[in-house]
Amino acid sequence: MNSRVATFNAEALDVTPALESRSPLPSPLDRFRDHLALDPHTVAVRDDRDNALSRQELWDLASEIQGEMASRGLTAGDVVVVCMPNWTEWMAAYLAVVRGGLVPATLPITTDPRSIAYTANLVGAKAVVLPRAHRGRDFTTESTTLAEELGHLVHVLLVDGDHKTRAWRTFDGPPVVVPEYPQGMAHILFSSSTTGKSKAIAHSETSLGAYNEGVISRYRVTGERPVFMPSPLGHSTGFWHGARMSMMTGATLVLQDSWNPHRALELVDRHRCAITVAATPFLKDLVDAEWHSDTPKLNGMRVFLCGGAPIPPSLIEQAQNQMPGTRIGSIWALSEGGATSSLPDDAPDVVARSCGRVMPGVVLETITKQGTIAPRGTDGEIVMRTPSLFLGYIGQEDLYRSSFTADGYFRTGDTGIVDEDGYLRLTGRLKDLIIRGGINISPVEIENALSGHPQVVKVAAVGRPDDRLGERICAVLQINGTAPTFEEILSWLHGRGVPRRLWPESIHIVSGMPETPAGKIRKNILRELISEEKE
Repeated sequence: MNSRVATFNAEALDVTPALESRSPLPSPLDRFRDHLALDPHTVAVRDDRDNALSRQELWDLASEIQGEMASRGLTAGDVVVVCMPNWTEWMAAYLAVVRGGLVPATLPITTDPRSIAYTANLVGAKAVVLPRAHRGRDFTTESTTLAEELGHLVHVLLVDGDHKTRAWRTFDGPPVVVPEYPQGMAHILFSSSTTGKSKAIAHSETSLGAYNEGVISRYRVTGERPVFMPSPLGHSTGFWHGARMSMMTGATLVLQDSWNPHRALELVDRHRCAITVAATPFLKDLVDAEWHSDTPKLNGMRVFLCGGAPIPPSLIEQAQNQMPGTRIGSIWALSEGGATSSLPDDAPDVVARSCGRVMPGVVLETITKQGTIAPRGTDGEIVMRTPSLFLGYIGQEDLYRSSFTADGYFRTGDTGIVDEDGYLRLTGRLKDLIIRGGINISPVEIENALSGHPQVVKVAAVGRPDDRLGERICAVLQINGTAPTFEEILSWLHGRGVPRRLWPESIHIVSGMPETPAGKIRKNILRELISEEKE
């Protein structure tokens, strides 16, 4: 490690020892066993259907499922895809898998059967866990489609939402072709990439635990009060900051399956939840929601960490006015590893202009177009070294190798600026940049400016194809009420002193944004939409 990086880690950042130098951390399974022995009757998990499982009940249900898996020949090291809703049964299925020494591969419940088959084939899964039915979907029928797509022997567990009823279906065929797995693999996440096929992201218990420990330590998360999780447990946000965090700390996990901001406010208020991590649009929805109560919104919640997208300054201001007891913070991570978060005492203006400070043991840099490390404060692609970094992309070794610089830094694909104090400011993604007349324009500043408009619910700035300039700025807007005209949008921006370089050159109104399960806007779909639209 060069001397500049060493100084950056040791002096400019937290004095906590780097995580990679610590002794191995106990796994969530080990910690859950300890919490179970201490108090088996504490509620381990509850959901928005008013279902709940104590630690003992969760352990016993997981034991039953584990036995059923073993009876079907599943042994340690086999991969099991878990694609379940945010139900208490998700935790039971997950705990059953890890108790049996199997490797869970987790997917959001919104994944369609052919995509489930693709990911299951990619990782050589021998079993898949699904709900019997969910939001109008018949997974019994879909499991047949899934098996046909797989074309090999697979066991499918169909779970009812009553803690009691479940059924197995075994589809015959040739044995699954198992790919080569990275040594030490303990979990597989799938990217919520807005383009292309999913990446199968292999993690070790060490990498998973490093990120968990960073967040838990920085925000002093304990088991005294619940963790609220509206993000899908099958996505990295819900998995890391919901399932694992609750097991590690002993906190009750309060789940919301079907997102409804008013229902979320009720759940947090009723159960006195202490912390959540969710995409920025979740916070926006909570700010916009009506709340007729003597208590403020998110009453009792200490911390709301926003990930997935920068938090517009106007949203932070509104949130702090409506939720005076809740600290709004930023957190930045990829499914491949975690990197930054706001500090608990960061002022709102610091949160508004950054994604937080690097966590202990993390090194962030930006690189030039030639791939060399750029001076601190330079806008460029963000690269990182982190103790929470994944092991590899299963079945995509070439992609894995191409994801690193010659110096061994992981290329994130995000662009930004890292300052001398280790704070990160995102400026966009390489694929999201609008290139107008050869000039790179970040969509983040444009989106921040427009998000303050009183009628704008959600906004995404994308490039509209243009014969002369290559691309022009188009603002895609989801509106509350009557849509403003293009001229009215420009007049509003002018009246607030927003620089002309940030003004859109056209707008496109949508009734709803296409989003990933974690709440990120799928800009590739928006680009296709506006490119097909006639001027």
